Amino acid sequence: MSNSSSITQFLLLAFADTRELQLLHFWLFLGIYLAALLGNGLIITTIACDHHLHTPMYFFLLNLSVLDLGSISTIVPKAMANSLLDTRIISYTGCVVQVFLYVFFISAEYSLLTVMSYDRYVAICKPLHYGTLLGSRACVHMAAAAWGAGFLTALLHTANTFSLSLCQGSAVDQFFCEIPQILKLSCSHSYLRVAGLSVFGVCLSFGCFVFIVVSYVQIFRAVLRIPSEQGRHKAFSTCLPHLAVVSLLISMSFFAYLKPPTISSPSLDLVVSFLYSVVPPVLNPLIYSLRNQQLKDAVWKLIFGWFSEAMNCSSSSA
Repeated sequence: MSNSSSITQFLLLAFADTRELQLLHFWLFLGIYLAALLGNGLIITTIACDHHLHTPMYFFLLNLSVLDLGSISTIVPKAMANSLLDTRIISYTGCVVQVFLYVFFISAEYSLLTVMSYDRYVAICKPLHYGTLLGSRACVHMAAAAWGAGFLTALLHTANTFSLSLCQGSAVDQFFCEIPQILKLSCSHSYLRVAGLSVFGVCLSFGCFVFIVVSYVQIFRAVLRIPSEQGRHKAFSTCLPHLAVVSLLISMSFFAYLKPPTISSPSLDLVVSFLYSVVPPVLNPLIYSLRNQQLKDAVWKLIFGWFSEAMNCSSSSA
């Protein structure tokens, strides 16, 4: 019988056994990762460089893109390396770091999406008080609170998970270190501690969910009272990207963790975990850029500015 102190590495679940499929998965992960880097990197750079976008909504969107980059960078590079090198190994320390960082980024993102729903609520329901309620200092404090909540949640869950004795082997039935899969390796009887932390996480998540729902109920009521159709369309266009991102994250997470055991299988669990951990960071920039004309214009302006500068440099050097 071994425990967590004697485990030096874990074995992650491989996507495929044949070398050809492993290389295919590597190129697939590489394409997805580059798409996430490009999309989120463009949003971060555009918001940072364009002073017209220095508003609370875009400040929170910049933070969201940073969190998306962090979450996908925690998982995908290791999966790419394992597929390329034909290995399943991740060190014990690497697994601890991966669990901490992933929970940190996801928890902070969920908290930030809650803050962003408050931003949309104030902008539409209390527009005259927007500058007062969401000044620069208040925005920084709310963003810091979201990051702090993510750090505290990650610290508690990581410390609780890896303080348990692990004696059921070292094979993790997932392509990255995920807390539910690691808990399956435990032989500890600390059910009360695990249950207590789980209840804490569920209550915190449910509280954020209720806040988002209540905010959008108030938002929709206010929008429907706007007399002009153009005004209603403009108000909806600023809310729909955020609502789509929230729905994507919550629906995939709920399906991953609350799906009936009767439809659970290793292959389905692998696909579902891929969808909720990798797909949102890639789609979020696309959702926001497609539905936000101001951001779309700023992105194209930045790209054409880079292109024009590169052409001028090449012409002068010639």
